[in-house]
Amino acid sequence: MSAARPVLQRRRLLLGGMAAASLGHPFLQLNAQQQSARELFTLGVASGSPRSDGVVLWTRLAPDPLQGGGMGEAPVDVRWEVAHDEGFARIAAEGRATAVAALAHSVHAEVRGLAPGRPYWYRFTAEGVRSPVGRTRTAPADNDAAPQPSRFAFASCQQYEQGYYAAYRDMAAQPFDFVVHLGDYIYESSWGSRHVRHHQGGIPTQLGEFRDRYALYKTDPHLQAAHAAFPWLVTWDDHEVANDYTDDVSPRTIDPAQFLAIRAAAYQAWYEHMPVPASMRPTGAAATIYGRHRFGRMLDVFLLDGRQYRSHHACLAGRSASPLADCADRLSPERSFLGKKQEAWLANELAAPPARWTVIAQPTLMAEADRKRGPEHGYWMDGWDGYAASRARLLDSLAANKARGGDALVISGDVHAFWAADLRREPQGPAVATEFVGGAITSEGPSAANVANLLAKNDHLRYGRGDKRGYAHMALDARGCTVEFRAVEDEKSADSAVAPMARFAVERGAPGVHLEAT
Repeated sequence: MSAARPVLQRRRLLLGGMAAASLGHPFLQLNAQQQSARELFTLGVASGSPRSDGVVLWTRLAPDPLQGGGMGEAPVDVRWEVAHDEGFARIAAEGRATAVAALAHSVHAEVRGLAPGRPYWYRFTAEGVRSPVGRTRTAPADNDAAPQPSRFAFASCQQYEQGYYAAYRDMAAQPFDFVVHLGDYIYESSWGSRHVRHHQGGIPTQLGEFRDRYALYKTDPHLQAAHAAFPWLVTWDDHEVANDYTDDVSPRTIDPAQFLAIRAAAYQAWYEHMPVPASMRPTGAAATIYGRHRFGRMLDVFLLDGRQYRSHHACLAGRSASPLADCADRLSPERSFLGKKQEAWLANELAAPPARWTVIAQPTLMAEADRKRGPEHGYWMDGWDGYAASRARLLDSLAANKARGGDALVISGDVHAFWAADLRREPQGPAVATEFVGGAITSEGPSAANVANLLAKNDHLRYGRGDKRGYAHMALDARGCTVEFRAVEDEKSADSAVAPMARFAVERGAPGVHLEAT
């Protein structure tokens, strides 16, 4: 009894905090029925993969979220409803799904038949308990006569222990159409300084352990609010599985068979906790998650997978990807960041008739970054610099397709700093595309000295800052693109203020970073 009591008390504290936070937020208002009945929707609700005629709705039944979920083995009937209005007076679509133990009693309802380019509200009901209400939005019609402006946020790197999610509280209050998450949704390991809260257990390697880690992160009320406010597009990076892994090995687990078993468990748990369609459900250690997402005639988003297919690290004989290095192997044309199949798919998609703007959403800084201090060259082998030929092929595809040329934007995460860069095919050549790295929600960043060194050695890196956490906001219309970096004053404070830190503009047909006054 005494051993179980702290776990139960912690669970009640988490759920009580969620209910208290919900009172001031329209997307976390727990109705009286749920508060007085068995708690099922402790991980909130979410939507994702928006299309012009529908979305994916997600939830997971988890009355005991941090101890395996608490649902047992029996399947549970779940009803979902989509309404034209927040009060659910006019139902637009409804249906039923079965939540099963094999998928941690998660639900991925693929709704179709909705109208394009408009908001909807949704909810779930199971065992007589009703979920919080979420809001979603369909994409504009592919053939919209007057292409509509697009506004979205992009974020990454939310190490739970290193800070609170004030950035998500701020995001949930903004008028975005959707959110793009670029990876490191969870962290498998503990690191960094000044932890303000803590992981439970060690480094996950089994399915149940990954499920509990996702559940811990998703109990955060501000993350739930951001999920409930907008549809999300999601990809992964390394920490959803293991730091710096490449294809079938990681620095921590170099035996491919052993590592692929870990990867299979990690991919399964990722699917169970993300608002993605059944087509992304893993088969063993494999899952196809890359794809194109069109938002009318204004925007194409190409969501890429930068981990599953990439070549192993170059230049390094040991097991770590951290030392800076330079060698001929990193330039080899055989090396690929995306894998040959994904590269070919992307090149083919980029050659197709485009929307007005092309956004390539991928995990890490794409611009070349000579990081070694002094006259010598040194590169980080886990980034695109370890796959230089693969990057060149991607930029060549953009340059070769004149209809997309100049209107291509790359959004990135992973490196725990805000960056704005001109993407060039040659060091002194013209910009082919423009890149923005949206910082990190909480994860600690590089030192000011390291950022200053990168800016000094790489003139195409036009802006950099690593001392602030936050996210980015991108707005697109027929004339141009604006990007705002929004920074958290202190990620160690749950109530921290969030404010604009820097603003940029990109003109149509003229790639390159233009810093605006804030």
